[in-house]
Amino acid sequence: MATDQIDKDVIQGVRTFVDKEVKPVANALEHANEYPQALVDRMKEMGLFGATIPEEFGGLGLTVSTYAQIVEELCRGWMSLSGILNTHLMIAYVIRTFGNADQKQRFLPAMAVGEKRAAMGLTEAHAGSDAQQIRTVAKREGDVYLVTGSKMWSTNARTGTMFGLVVKTDPKAVPGHTGMSLLLAEKGPDGCIVSRDLPKLGYKGVESSEVAFEDFPVPVGNLVGSEGKGFKYIMAGLEVGRVNIAARAVGVAQAAFDDALKYSQERETFGKPICEHQAIQLKIADMATKIEAARLLVRSAAAKKDSGERSDVEAGMAKLFASEICHEVALEAMRIHGGYGYSQEFNVERYYRDAPLMIIGEGTNEIQRLVIAKGLLKRDGYVRPKHVKDD
Repeated sequence: MATDQIDKDVIQGVRTFVDKEVKPVANALEHANEYPQALVDRMKEMGLFGATIPEEFGGLGLTVSTYAQIVEELCRGWMSLSGILNTHLMIAYVIRTFGNADQKQRFLPAMAVGEKRAAMGLTEAHAGSDAQQIRTVAKREGDVYLVTGSKMWSTNARTGTMFGLVVKTDPKAVPGHTGMSLLLAEKGPDGCIVSRDLPKLGYKGVESSEVAFEDFPVPVGNLVGSEGKGFKYIMAGLEVGRVNIAARAVGVAQAAFDDALKYSQERETFGKPICEHQAIQLKIADMATKIEAARLLVRSAAAKKDSGERSDVEAGMAKLFASEICHEVALEAMRIHGGYGYSQEFNVERYYRDAPLMIIGEGTNEIQRLVIAKGLLKRDGYVRPKHVKDD
């Protein structure tokens, strides 16, 4: 069967899964803040935990472009499901791109079927956008690194089995990123405690946790690449993550638009459906146009990533624009619903609560603007004066 047809079949399968199995239960799971174990099990059966993992390691071997469409479909139903895949497949991407042969064989087949599930340990309480300021250290003693520190906002930390753990192997290195390394840390009984799950405005049902490490042993063989290169590796993984976030935003915006369009045809005021009022028609036109523009940016970024080229600018653009319009569309959908939009009996209040995550997650939009601008300047051949320091 041709690759294009396989991709279409997978996307259609996810679309059917969302319509038949996710949408009927999403609101109940959301408001109960309940982990969707049954849906996760179905995602395993569908092979989604191996979506972008090569077939030689038991995955589906899909492109980032197809993965982005899968994420969009999942988020039409419930955005939280896409987060369960995000860090998992980011770490899988890093392993297959920068890991050695042994690491690929030990981790990727188990990750492809969801037997091993990855969280990411990057953000810390004092180090979000400025990742170089992390304080989690890994001290080598013989055949292991002993990790001490803490991480915040780690999705999959409680329900997953491993971390892509960003640490300082040389805390005194200047600049800071040259002392950062990436470890594949499997959870064990000693030295690793998921201390709490952080309460959130939206993005319910999936844990975002604080994790503490104290002399947590990680085999030296689980160091990805070489010491001091971890920042480079995780930034490459974050390009996949930003495509995921941008695709999430498109999916949530599409769900909000679909609900608003349907409601506008059913709700009547002044003797006619509100979709016949020009004020509503203007909203509908703007919402649809922004969603389509965001979708095209996501596909452009995903295609650039698939080409093997650096895609930080394209992924940043997609994430920036898609997340901003998602917030706008969710608010417009709430306005179209009027008072009902503020009620938990309708889905639009959920879309409105979920939308801000995409503006903040995987690097705030303020950071995205800096990434985009600096990337464009580099492409244009601009060389910074040596006396100019980073912001």
